[in-house]
Amino acid sequence: MAKKSSDEEEGEGKKKLAVKDLEDLPGIGEVSAEKLRKAGYDIEKVAASSPHELDEIAEIGVEAAKKAIAAAKDSLVAEYETADKILERRKQVGRITTGSKELDALLGGGVETMAITECYGKFSSGKSQIGFQLSVNVQKPPEQGGLSGGVLFIDSESTFRPERVKQMAEAAGMDADSVLKNIHVVRAFNSDHQMVLVEKAEDMIRTNNIKLIVVDSLTSHFRADYVGRGALGDRQQKLNKHIHTLQRLADKFNLAVYITNQVMDNPGILFGDPTTPIGGHVLAHAATYRVYLRKGKEEKRIARLVDSPNMPEGECVFKVTAKGISD
Repeated sequence: MAKKSSDEEEGEGKKKLAVKDLEDLPGIGEVSAEKLRKAGYDIEKVAASSPHELDEIAEIGVEAAKKAIAAAKDSLVAEYETADKILERRKQVGRITTGSKELDALLGGGVETMAITECYGKFSSGKSQIGFQLSVNVQKPPEQGGLSGGVLFIDSESTFRPERVKQMAEAAGMDADSVLKNIHVVRAFNSDHQMVLVEKAEDMIRTNNIKLIVVDSLTSHFRADYVGRGALGDRQQKLNKHIHTLQRLADKFNLAVYITNQVMDNPGILFGDPTTPIGGHVLAHAATYRVYLRKGKEEKRIARLVDSPNMPEGECVFKVTAKGISD
């Protein structure tokens, strides 16, 4: 009998590793598979997870988790596509008007779906007000700058005010009661709870035609739960996972994600504006559009586009009035 070549043996090894269900992964039984499914895991998500993360959910041990992840990776086929197909898919991207034509133009036509738009700034700079206005405007039909969809609003600072949303809806000539019923608000009590709320959001998104997720603010609990330089590594790792979960939801359901971010004054900056957003490079790289908001005189606000994959840096002025966001 002829001896098999190393290439043939390697090919057979890959066939053995091919899996269709979670139970086919080494070390994953029916109970562990059910735990993973309840947490929203499939083969692809297992392949992209860390051993400690998988162990925490499935309770199978770190070494068994490493084998399961390796098998999941081997079973996946890398799917490449040409840029023209990506361009065709990008035609499905929708945009939500902010209420200000100047701010819309700065963002390339409004807040984009399949993307994360971050606004950071000091208190009273207009971050939450933009979130409220987007929650109203997303419910408008596309020809009026909306997406005819609902809203998932994750409130981490107890700043959501239905009275303000009602005021904006009435100013736009919309039925305020219907607008409020289409905004699904949940309070996040700590950073872990906030992460779970996002990870469990898929059913809510499907059932309620969610087209906008607002997280106000993204970093508040992470800042409070992880204090000191010794906790910085853990904080950034969890924040990185959290923001990528939001991006996956944006891509999967073609929805927009709007997040607000807190700031601090950097003592190392002696000249110029010392205002620095929380979250470091992890958040800076993850946000698709990054906008710095500053308060001007009276009702005026200044927005500066700090980062974008396709728009030039620039500034604009808009107003926050009793009726909402406007030019």
